[in-house]
Amino acid sequence: MADMMRATVASLLKGIDRYNPENLVTLERYVAIQCEENTYDLEANLAVLKLYQFNPSYYQTPVTMRILLKALTNLPHTDFILCKSLLDGARIDDESVQKVIHLANMLECCQFTAFWTSLEEEADVVANIAGFADSIRKFVCHVVGISFQTIEKDCLSEQLGHISDADLKMWISKYGWEDKGDSVFITNQEELVKTKKITEKISFDSVAEIMAMNSS
Repeated sequence: MADMMRATVASLLKGIDRYNPENLVTLERYVAIQCEENTYDLEANLAVLKLYQFNPSYYQTPVTMRILLKALTNLPHTDFILCKSLLDGARIDDESVQKVIHLANMLECCQFTAFWTSLEEEADVVANIAGFADSIRKFVCHVVGISFQTIEKDCLSEQLGHISDADLKMWISKYGWEDKGDSVFITNQEELVKTKKITEKISFDSVAEIMAMNSS
């Protein structure tokens, strides 16, 4: 269904027709399909928010929340910031939208333990977003991969949402990490540091001019 809708939506977003509010019914349905089938189309979702900007009477808070949550599933990309920038102050201050922004802030600050606790308390917020938790776990693994050389296994499990031993083993294998018993070897971070040779080219005329200024 999502692949079929993608082609239809792509045609709607061409030219001036992308600003036609009559397209919102189709676009909003496409957002719902993305949530149901764990697919993602940033351009289409931005178009929805832009149409809400131009046509405030058509604004739908539940659809906006779904768009923001789908943007979070694509971290560390800046999709959430792009989507949020299309909301005015009153929309951002909405209590429901603030719940999503609160989750986003914790992820941005890498407060993963607090994030999973809040998510458990607000489980209904992401109830209709297929694959949401695993998408966030991919982001957590990305952060772990660039931040740690070795991490305690219990800590990693906690950062991933207190997952089971079997699930933890799956994520360790997925990212090619090494199980060391009580700890997990991520990578030798020193090997990832790339040196860069910087060459400055200064002409003789430039040097002569500087020397002349110093001597005067």
